[in-house]
Amino acid sequence: MEKEQKELMNYALLLPVFLLIIVGFIVQYGAFEADPTAVDTVGLLKKQLLWTVIGTIGMLITLLIPLSVLWKSAPFIYGFSLLFMLLLVWYYDPVMASITSTRRWLRLGPFSFQPSEFMKIGYILVLAMIVTTDRRRNNPSKSVVKNDINLLLKMAAVSLPVWGLMFYQKDFGTSLVFLSIFMGMLIVSGCSWKILGTGVGLLSLLGGSAILLIFTEWGQKLLKLLHFQAYQFQRIEVWLNPFDYADSIGYQQARGITAIGSGGMFGKGLTNLEVHVPVRESDMIFTVVGEAYGFVGSTFLLLLFFYLIYQMLICTMNANKEFYAYVTTGVIMYFLFHIIENIGAAVGLLPLTGIPLPFLSQGGTAYLANFIAVGLVLSMYDQKKWLEKYLPSKRQSNKKHIED
Repeated sequence: MEKEQKELMNYALLLPVFLLIIVGFIVQYGAFEADPTAVDTVGLLKKQLLWTVIGTIGMLITLLIPLSVLWKSAPFIYGFSLLFMLLLVWYYDPVMASITSTRRWLRLGPFSFQPSEFMKIGYILVLAMIVTTDRRRNNPSKSVVKNDINLLLKMAAVSLPVWGLMFYQKDFGTSLVFLSIFMGMLIVSGCSWKILGTGVGLLSLLGGSAILLIFTEWGQKLLKLLHFQAYQFQRIEVWLNPFDYADSIGYQQARGITAIGSGGMFGKGLTNLEVHVPVRESDMIFTVVGEAYGFVGSTFLLLLFFYLIYQMLICTMNANKEFYAYVTTGVIMYFLFHIIENIGAAVGLLPLTGIPLPFLSQGGTAYLANFIAVGLVLSMYDQKKWLEKYLPSKRQSNKKHIED
């Protein structure tokens, strides 16, 4: 019985998560010790441990939620998350807004958190529900393109409010997370390549136009009329030439690249960090890995992330319910964008957007959302194994009670 119980949990997926959490504690310690403003390293690590406990509980609760309950609650989770994001219009945290120039922190009494992090979970669930329902109700009398356009309109209907509120929050980086989830699910849904090709063409045109606007004087004037701020233009300039602004607005990015480069092949060791990088424990945590453990340590971390995504892909391909396949697709795109953007920004390949690195950046609502997202994937595996092992004779009779 004990052996069978062990097989009910996807340990292959839990392994990289566990290792990433351990690595997170190690590099957090290095970041706190190297930060002259972090006077209480032990206290900060205790806070990280508390968030880890909360996250683990959240993951366990999530994986125990029955599929039928998850299906029915998807619109409500999305709706409540959207409501919290709407509250930012009146109750955003003014202190964090002044520090980050964004309005993504909601202040309710003594509590401050980012509703957009929970919105990612609700967004994944509601998109998965929409795509699953639409694929099952395709009208055979309509062409494939018309059916796919209908699906695209439904997905856009739940996406536009999210993107609109993200625009109000001035959080461009997180907006791209939602866009990556949207595109991932649209591709996996089997959408016509005519539509996908048109979409890629429009995005390319939009991207080219954005580059033209950003790097021309008349373009910047036009963007300012659309409420773009000077600091947003400066981020692009800093990204392209970080060391030209190393004494001012490009200090963080220039120091981050310097820290990673100084690690060499094997790094300096966790207690020998010499390059000061502001706010290392959150968005720039990868610089600790690069400086302390060098190219070898950074490669090991990338392999851990690769293995995590690989295990999620295995879960997607083995999903016995279409809804779960779309959920895991959304989770994969969520993690993949965070990993690529955070590490890409740290090494200077991408602009800084404030995207945290999963399971390594300092704990908070983003950290908790990571655990819940993994719980969604584990939930699929757990219930699939229970059906296969303990209810073989009742699967057909119970099938109508479980949403596809």
